[in-house]
Amino acid sequence: MHLAAPAIVLSTRAHGEHGLIVRALTERDGVQPGYVRGGRSRRLRPVLQPGNAVLGDWRARTAEQLAALTVELVASCAPLWAEPLPAAAIEWSTALTAAALPEAQPYPALYAALSGMLGAIEAAPAARGWAAALVRYELLLLGELGFGLDLERCVVSGAEDGLAFVSPKSGGAVSRAAAAGYEDRLFALPAFLREGGAADWPDILAGLRITGQFLSRDILTDRRAEPLAARERLIERLKRAA
Repeated sequence: MHLAAPAIVLSTRAHGEHGLIVRALTERDGVQPGYVRGGRSRRLRPVLQPGNAVLGDWRARTAEQLAALTVELVASCAPLWAEPLPAAAIEWSTALTAAALPEAQPYPALYAALSGMLGAIEAAPAARGWAAALVRYELLLLGELGFGLDLERCVVSGAEDGLAFVSPKSGGAVSRAAAAGYEDRLFALPAFLREGGAADWPDILAGLRITGQFLSRDILTDRRAEPLAARERLIERLKRAA
């Protein structure tokens, strides 16, 4: 097996005295694990930070064997790890992707979205400039894994107008008329999730409440629930920034 491809580093785990097992997301071949010899060295540790863009070269004798991986740094997000909010966003988004996606399954839309979001984190002068993209990434990941939310029509009446809420059970939108008397049991639906564009802090936090419900219920369960702690840290920091 031989694969050479651009990739985004998602996670690392110590293996042996000096090595690391690295999981990285490629565009056409999905999440690929590999063993980096000397990955814990002073030279390679900065290259293998989650969020970094690398050129990876995976080689193995058989498809079942853990591949030996060598990497070349393409773009580093190291400066962002010194800033609490960007660091928390990178930690969460890469941990979510590593935990949620099965290996070797292509998710080109997620690769493009994660790359774009990491670029937005680097370019935006403040968290509000990238926080909406984070919510959209979580929403896209839910959809790509078969847990997409239906925000196009009311789950009760079928109406396409006046959508103002989301059902925490079905993940479907609910119109204001159909929600009468039950508003406190539903999530508020921020307009940017349907219409795109910029979002203010109340809408961003409302969007995170929606995606958090379905990520924790449908994807990050059992052994995969550990990354949720990173999400909680991120949301607390976003609330302080709002």
